[in-house]
Amino acid sequence: MPHHARVLTVSDRSAAGLREDRGGPLAVSLLQEAGFSCDEPLVVPDGADSVESALRDLVDQGPGLIVTTGGTGIAPTDRTPEGTGRVLDRELPGIAEELRRRGLADTPLSVISRGLAGIVDPGVLVVNLPGSTRAVASGIAVVAELAPHILDQLAGGDHS
Repeated sequence: MPHHARVLTVSDRSAAGLREDRGGPLAVSLLQEAGFSCDEPLVVPDGADSVESALRDLVDQGPGLIVTTGGTGIAPTDRTPEGTGRVLDRELPGIAEELRRRGLADTPLSVISRGLAGIVDPGVLVVNLPGSTRAVASGIAVVAELAPHILDQLAGGDHS
């Protein structure tokens, strides 16, 4: 059975219907291509409180992967990492570092992404991605490589 993934888009403009969410649907499509079952993205406005609340609701749906898009930069409303940090039980900084490293192939600005990655016990992996479609495509490639092993480990699998 495939692992389940959920996508959360964080954007004031998309939440208000002023801009089409392109990153969330792209993430869903790429995750499905990588073998995950995945529902349509949830869209919430920017802010630590809205991110925290949405993540807690998604975590309550059970084990799996949650990918967020948007709100990882340095603009005043970019607070996805702050909301995510409130939910994580254990951070996985190497994933966030790898996302920034691979993002350098597209833009030197990838180093200012403040996205986090980590675990919510007992079995949820959360990864923040920037909102651009290039960052989503590059990030999902990293996530698709790592998430199945991480989720298997969280479910009690062996270290193979």
